[in-house]
Amino acid sequence: MDEVNRALQGIARGTGIIFFGTIISLIFGFITRVVVARHFLPSDYGIYAISLTILNIAVVIATVGIPAGLPREIAYNLEKDRKKVEQIKSSSFFLVLLTSIALFSLMFLGVGKIAEIFDEESLDYSLRLMAIALPFMSISGVIIAISRGFGRVKEQLYFQNLLNPFLFLSSVIVIVATSSQFITIFYAYVLAVTLTSLILLSYSLRIDVLKITLNIDLGVVKKLVVFSFPLFISSVLTFLVTWADTLMLGYFKNAEIVGIYNSAVPLAQLIPLFLNSAGYIYMPVASSLYARGKLAEMRRTYQILTKWIFLFTLPIFSIMFLFPEATISFFFGERYLWAGNALRILSLGFMFHSFVGMNGISLIVTGESNFILVSNIVVTGLNILLNILLIPIYGMEGAATATAVSYIAGNTLISSKLYRKTKIHPFSLNYIKPLLISFALLIMIQMLHLEITSIWFAIPILVVFLIVYFLLVLFSKSVDKEDVELFLAVERKLGIEMEIVKKILRRFV
Repeated sequence: MDEVNRALQGIARGTGIIFFGTIISLIFGFITRVVVARHFLPSDYGIYAISLTILNIAVVIATVGIPAGLPREIAYNLEKDRKKVEQIKSSSFFLVLLTSIALFSLMFLGVGKIAEIFDEESLDYSLRLMAIALPFMSISGVIIAISRGFGRVKEQLYFQNLLNPFLFLSSVIVIVATSSQFITIFYAYVLAVTLTSLILLSYSLRIDVLKITLNIDLGVVKKLVVFSFPLFISSVLTFLVTWADTLMLGYFKNAEIVGIYNSAVPLAQLIPLFLNSAGYIYMPVASSLYARGKLAEMRRTYQILTKWIFLFTLPIFSIMFLFPEATISFFFGERYLWAGNALRILSLGFMFHSFVGMNGISLIVTGESNFILVSNIVVTGLNILLNILLIPIYGMEGAATATAVSYIAGNTLISSKLYRKTKIHPFSLNYIKPLLISFALLIMIQMLHLEITSIWFAIPILVVFLIVYFLLVLFSKSVDKEDVELFLAVERKLGIEMEIVKKILRRFV
């Protein structure tokens, strides 16, 4: 088996676990959002969305980019200098512990000013509660980043994907069943985060590769900060691009508009599901290949993986782009139908990221964190400018357009840099053919101007579309030999004999 197949199969094994966990997490998260949105007023749901957005930005600031750079540093030094790994682990843990406690204090004392900016008194109390979760979320993020550096996925699965969302959902169901006040939602969130973090910390102390010791080295801390600082700024800017629409809708409009818009946002965020799942395990695998100078193998792994990500993402994108009102109505109810056009616009922006593959992760692997920073500064400036110009005039559609354009611009910049440095790009011939087929079919369906607001009418059309699509992909001979090898590895892993599928794939290679 050559290096590319080994890399792809390693990624496939990890991706399967992460994908399963991500699906469960998304199901729990969706049910939670739907319960909150349906049981409380859109304005209440808007307060929840704004509070959660501010907390997530605070966590990114508190962790100073360490979780983004840590997996690469650990995976790289496992190949180059294993003695440094213990110092990297402990130094990153205690650095984030200190910064998160400091930011918690600032956030807890300064929430009154934030509430004044949005002219929402309810934010004062909700943000004070959410601030308590800040140190616990930060520490959990570091431990999971350490496990990721070792190529482990269990910690991500058990704690971040399963335990935390399950605890929160269970609490929300109890709150709704007992007709408790809206503010108790925030108590439930803090409780879920705190319990998850404490259990994860206790668990990590029993696992050798995750165990944290007092092996702090100021030189390692300095190197971590220098490497991670551009990623930290980039993470803050990425969050601003992702959530600026929510925050600026709250500023220019009101919490009710934010609530309605945030029926479209979590749906659109489903689109990078496969991309994010594969990216979790892709980083250590790609870091290992790059450290050994196997750039050609890294390039081919990138191409095959991007094609699979696109194929699996297409059904999710298609139903949101073709039938946005039906999708929103099914999950959130008719009160949120106004967000239909916003969902269609957002889906285009998020799909473009899946379309070009794991460009940002690949640049981090090659040490180009500074370019990530520069590109994110440009994109964030563009995003804020577009939000300022478009939201007052077009409301939710303006916010969605600003986000979609920013995502497309950012991914174009990063993909261009990646190609210039490594010649890595996703566009093999057998990827271009499925792209053209999908674009043609989507345009044909869109030209029919179908007015469908029920998911049960949309699904049969989607099924026919996908059947025709995959048949055309096969007949265009868009299957690579690595695709067959990857399928065989999955078959062996599952222990299921799929002889008919294998025959079909081999025939069309």
